[in-house]
Amino acid sequence: MPMPDTHVLVRGQILHYLNDPGPTDDPSAWEFFDDGALWITNGHIRAVGPWAALRANMPPAIRDAATFHDHRGKLVLPGLVDTHIHYPQAGVIGSYGRQLLDWLNDYTFPAEARFADYSVAEKTASFVVDRLLAHGTTTASVFATVHAHSVDAFFRAAEAKNLRMLCGKVLMDRHCPDTLSDTAESGRADSQALIERWHGKGRLGYTLTPRFAPTSTREQLQATGELFASRPDLHLQTHLAENRAEIDWVRQLFPERSSYLDVYAHYGLLAPRTIYGHCIHLSDAERREMAASGAAAAFCPTSNFFLGSGAFDYAASTAAGLRVGLATDVGGGTGFSLIRTLGQAYEASQIHGTPLSAMRGWYLATLGGARALYLDDHIGNFQPGHEADFTVLDWTATPELAWRMDNTRSLAERLFALMILGDERCVVATHVMGERASPG
Repeated sequence: MPMPDTHVLVRGQILHYLNDPGPTDDPSAWEFFDDGALWITNGHIRAVGPWAALRANMPPAIRDAATFHDHRGKLVLPGLVDTHIHYPQAGVIGSYGRQLLDWLNDYTFPAEARFADYSVAEKTASFVVDRLLAHGTTTASVFATVHAHSVDAFFRAAEAKNLRMLCGKVLMDRHCPDTLSDTAESGRADSQALIERWHGKGRLGYTLTPRFAPTSTREQLQATGELFASRPDLHLQTHLAENRAEIDWVRQLFPERSSYLDVYAHYGLLAPRTIYGHCIHLSDAERREMAASGAAAAFCPTSNFFLGSGAFDYAASTAAGLRVGLATDVGGGTGFSLIRTLGQAYEASQIHGTPLSAMRGWYLATLGGARALYLDDHIGNFQPGHEADFTVLDWTATPELAWRMDNTRSLAERLFALMILGDERCVVATHVMGERASPG
């Protein structure tokens, strides 16, 4: 006998995006319902719209039986999407940074070496998943370590919460400690086994994860490209053009290739469902090449500022047609909050003289991230049929925010104040497939 349908009804100030508002804040790109409603059936959006109209259109028996969440006066957004995070580095957030290559040797490699112990991976994965939910993040593209069981640990923690997550084992066969090195052959075999174990299980997806070009031999990049090509639904994540010293190193290691980007393109790693962290030091031609390939960039402003790497040019990247998502890049990034990260994204855009508007900023943190990860058929807005992941934000969570909100005149002003002054204290609740998963 089939199980009866389950219904959830949510009331609040609902904002979601249908498209990128662009530099002119095209008002057709979003919908905002000041007194709005979500009707959720079996974890999926059934309808979104004004409270009075949606409630009136629900059959009385369903309306009366539905689980009701009253978030009046609060902002209800699709779940936030973190497009680049290193879960094993949660324990080194806030370490004295210097610059990228120092960070790898001083903090990243020692932290990841501890994941040889499965219990460390298990404990860290549980902590990170809980903190993501507490910060309003329901989907992420996650780096594990070279240890295959670090992926198992993360996916088990995500599966327990019914989350839509991407994760992959780091591939790294040179220029790293021996304890963290695999080989082209073992990396491929481990990845294949993890794909068979986890890819497409529930809401989980596998992402091939070469750390970056300097830590993979040509043989490993070739093997990764072949594996990526063998499954049209796999994802791939790595790093690109974060730091000038890194770029010089790539030039020395791959003198036969015309650029850092060309290294990845040559091995078949530049395609749809690929996302590259940072992408700061790129030419307009390289941005256009990435866009044409279907690849995406992860905008990591807190990490870029913390490690002195530079400021990603969001306006130039999107003008080139490049997909872009927002990312914390924990642990080079300074926390799990995509709200705080959004404020830093505004500051990065100011450096380039193209300030990020509030209307475009919240798109970047929701539907923009879903599109960057090629998950927008499932998440990112409240279109009927989409999975009902959402977060609820308190406009007045701090005295400073409350005071500022009393002096705003428009939705855009309120959203801008929230992205500059807000943080995890604003998160009232996070819902996954309609069900409340975490308080703020």
